[in-house]
Amino acid sequence: MGNTEGSLQKKLKPRHISLMAMGGVIGTGIFKGSSETIGLAGPGVIFTYIIAGLLLLVVMTAMAEMATVYPNRNMRDFVREAFGERVSFIMGWMYCFMWLAVCVIEIIAAGSFLQYWFTDVPLWMLSLGCAAIVIFINLLSVGTFGEFEFWFAGIKVTMIIIFIVLGVALIFGIIPSGEAPLLSNYTDHGGFLPNGWTAIFSALLVVMFSYGGSEMIGLTLTETENAERVLPKVVRNFILRIILFFTLPILIICGLIPWNELGPESSPFVQVLSSTGLTGAAHIMNFVLITAVLSAANSGIYGASRMLYSMAAAGEAPRALTKTSRKGSPYNTLLLCAVILIGGSMLGLIAQDQLFRILMAVPGFTVLLVWICIASSQLKLRKQYPIQPSFKVWGYPYITTFTIICLSVIACGFLIDDQNRFSISICLAVLVVLIVTSIVKFRKPATK
Repeated sequence: MGNTEGSLQKKLKPRHISLMAMGGVIGTGIFKGSSETIGLAGPGVIFTYIIAGLLLLVVMTAMAEMATVYPNRNMRDFVREAFGERVSFIMGWMYCFMWLAVCVIEIIAAGSFLQYWFTDVPLWMLSLGCAAIVIFINLLSVGTFGEFEFWFAGIKVTMIIIFIVLGVALIFGIIPSGEAPLLSNYTDHGGFLPNGWTAIFSALLVVMFSYGGSEMIGLTLTETENAERVLPKVVRNFILRIILFFTLPILIICGLIPWNELGPESSPFVQVLSSTGLTGAAHIMNFVLITAVLSAANSGIYGASRMLYSMAAAGEAPRALTKTSRKGSPYNTLLLCAVILIGGSMLGLIAQDQLFRILMAVPGFTVLLVWICIASSQLKLRKQYPIQPSFKVWGYPYITTFTIICLSVIACGFLIDDQNRFSISICLAVLVVLIVTSIVKFRKPATK
């Protein structure tokens, strides 16, 4: 039996938080999307990942700062404190919309990777099986869920480290594999920035999708003991790892294969491992890809369900969504997510190719709106903190303001990009519906 007004368990440890957020980030964005970013900017795309990482650092630090001032609250609560219930209502639902879109992408991707081994099984059945696994893991106790995600994400991180070490050995001829390329692939084929500096900024649209999910740390706060003390350290370590785990593999890929020879049809990781002649490389990489997308879907369901629970507790979503199981998991929100994932699996049967194109730009644009909300909340709240935080964003208010401007410019880039027109139209339609709903729902002046 569940509790109608249950509470979430404080069972997540620092290692769970770090790996869960990395699980949300290290998915199709790096394993598959990196071929697109490399195609746009060549080896110099690492500057794009560093720029986006620095913007993310400010957003995450802003969240850690607010967590030290307002304990036992999550990122939606910070937005509500700063701008009232209407803005937190809109941001909360947009965030759920984003993660559910990501989860549908990830389980269909997992199904398509499984078809490499199970060629005769229909895609929708494999995707449905993946959805069932993800929902089952999320229904377990919070501590058990954290352990599952810790090992899921751990496999990805281990694979990336092995890939980096192996790649360096191949580039410099430590492991013999024909003629060692050394640094030739960075200087030939148009050089390190073959398409010029402007290409670095055009690749930002894809990179923002890749980094989306990092802010999930802001949802774990209510299920973490001593979050205000733990979070600043987690944020520092997390940002460093994220930048390293994105930039180093891309440098390795570009060092082993000329950037203009990477094909978009398969993962650049698979292409690199196959080119080394290592037996079973494709099978190993396929296993890692399946683990990667299941982990990202796992983190996504966590993000969507916790945001819905938080909103229901605040009266911004149906009250029934506050029901928790005996193990402390938000039972009804997970059932709602399960229905959407099952529907997503069925959509994969009808329009697999179109689904990927339609849904991929949704998380990138939405996560920008969420990051802008988080940074703007810190900018506004700093002046009215009840206590002085022990951990602060540097260079306030200039650094935060500059970050908000940069994120807004990138969001405008999404709006004017022809390839994303249909996806962004869906996002804007959802946004308009939420704005109208919030106006009707909160007719009285917003109270704190």
